[in-house]
Amino acid sequence: MATEALDFTFVRGGGPGGQHVNKTSTKAVLRVLLAEIWGLDFAGLDRLRAVAGSHLVGQGREEALLITDHSTRSQADNREACLTRLKTLVSMAAKRPKVRKKTKPTRGSVERRIESKKREGEKKRLRGGF
Repeated sequence: MATEALDFTFVRGGGPGGQHVNKTSTKAVLRVLLAEIWGLDFAGLDRLRAVAGSHLVGQGREEALLITDHSTRSQADNREACLTRLKTLVSMAAKRPKVRKKTKPTRGSVERRIESKKREGEKKRLRGGF
């Protein structure tokens, strides 16, 4: 992903901070088109859509990730926090889930299960006073 693909805007953030909040635009808003993200195949993009959740906006060619941060009073720190969140989302989507291989239960585990069932059945049979 080229740095040109990252569209940063800065707006006034909310929360505590007194007059500083009212005067400075420190809240970082990062918008990245999904088409501009490199290194993900179609399945990876589908995983990204799944993990992005509420960060996903738009549809079709205009589908994008919208990440915001206003946790600090520093514009640069908020910008870095947005980039870190983007990297985390993309790296989570890049990992292919491990495919589960079906296995047969071992002979010993089958025998133990059947023996346990027989013991429980015998216990219940002895309870009946008929």
